[in-house]
Amino acid sequence: MSSDTDHRPPGLPPCAVDVPMRVVAYTGAEQRSGTRALAVEAPVNLVYGSVPHAVMMATPADLADFAYGFSLTEGIIEDAAEIRGTRVEAGPEGLRLHVDLAPGRLREHLARKRAISGRTGCGVCGIEDLADLPRAAMRAAADLRVPLPAIARALAGLDAAQTLGAETRAVHAAAWAELDGTLVAVREDVGRHNALDKLIGALMRAEMPVDRGFLVITSRCSFEMVEKAARLGAAVIVAISAPTSLALERAQAHGITLCAIARADTVTVFTGAERLADA
Repeated sequence: MSSDTDHRPPGLPPCAVDVPMRVVAYTGAEQRSGTRALAVEAPVNLVYGSVPHAVMMATPADLADFAYGFSLTEGIIEDAAEIRGTRVEAGPEGLRLHVDLAPGRLREHLARKRAISGRTGCGVCGIEDLADLPRAAMRAAADLRVPLPAIARALAGLDAAQTLGAETRAVHAAAWAELDGTLVAVREDVGRHNALDKLIGALMRAEMPVDRGFLVITSRCSFEMVEKAARLGAAVIVAISAPTSLALERAQAHGITLCAIARADTVTVFTGAERLADA
C-alpha cells in the first residue's frame, strides 16, 4: 500500500500536532490532563510558472501528488508528462507548491488563467459563471466488473490504512482498490477534495491503470468528487456517506457506478449496478 506521508521534504510542518488539554469525563467527576493530536491545516499556494493560481487549505503531506491531481482535475493538464517537476517552499505564511509545466502547456494555462481562492471542503470557490462548473469529458469504461465482496474488503482495509485519521479523527481519506478489494494507494487530508486529488496524483505518477480498480472515499459524494473521478477515468466510486442529487446526475452522465452509504455488510447502489457482481 502506497503512502508518502512520512517522506516529506524537510522544513514542512508536521501532519499532526499534540496540544495540551484537560479532559472532563462526563460519565463521572474525574478530570485529567493530557494531550490531543490535531490535524495540521496549512495554506498551500499552487504556483505555475511563477504565477500564483490558487490557495488551498490542506494537510502538508504528499504535496507532489497533490500538484499532479489538482492540475488534472482543474483541467490544467491532461497527462502526467506535462508536469516536469514540483518544488515546495515553506514560508512564514504558508507553503508554495511550484509546479513546472511543459512550455506549451504553461502557455495555454496562462492564457486562460483564472484566480480562485480555496478553502477546506470547497471545490468551486472563485468560479464566477455557471458555465465554468467542472465538467469532465471522459466517459467510464463499460466492461469493468467489481465483486461485491471486494467492496467489503476495501472498506475493512481502509480503516487500518487511515493512520492520520486514527491519530486525529479530523481528516478524510481517498483510496484506490484493485478488483479483489486490495488497497494499493491511500491518501489523507483535512479536505475531502484534496484527499482525492492527492490520490489521483499518486495514481498518475505511478502510471496505475484505472480500468482495473475502483475508488473508495470516506466523505460524502458531491458532484465535484464525481467530476474528479471522471477526469481520472474511474468507473466505480464507493462512498461511505450519501451522494448529493447533482453527484448522481453527473455519475449517470459519465457512466460511473455510484455506490454510497457503504458499510462492511451493506451498500446502496444509486446508479450503474450492472458493474457489480455477486462474487
